[in-house]
Amino acid sequence: AYGKIEAVKGISFKVEEGEVVTLIGTNGAGKTTTLRTLSGLIKPLTGHIKFNGKSLRKVPAHQVVSLGLAHSPEGRHIFPRMSIEDNLRLGAFLRKDTEGINKDIQRAYDLFPILGERRKQASGTLSGGEQQMLAMGRALMSQPKLLMLDEPSMGLSPIMM
Repeated sequence: AYGKIEAVKGISFKVEEGEVVTLIGTNGAGKTTTLRTLSGLIKPLTGHIKFNGKSLRKVPAHQVVSLGLAHSPEGRHIFPRMSIEDNLRLGAFLRKDTEGINKDIQRAYDLFPILGERRKQASGTLSGGEQQMLAMGRALMSQPKLLMLDEPSMGLSPIMM
């Protein structure tokens, strides 16, 4: 809800482990609002949100990642003055396993080779599509059980999809 305005009403879905689920609808249908609600950025007025049997209704946004949810939001939200590598490391801020973090950074570079080639470059100098790749790579760094991508193809060339 945005204030007292209920933007999405009567939605229900379940995601099983290993499934890929997409929310499809016109602009303004509530796709982004749904993901922002699951991420704890918007508090629902009514209803239930459960993840792995735990209610998310009162979980603050900053704790949602620790439960295994990662959200790569529409608009990317990278840190433009930081390097690509530092942006990726931020995605692992809850992790303590340095070796695993380094392996996952390499995994991001394997998924998106252009990021590896430019790892020390300031993120703000990347194209829109490259920033989208970085945002997805950063979300993967938390090793989520559920990865939520909002407008994942925005700015990407068709070959990356």
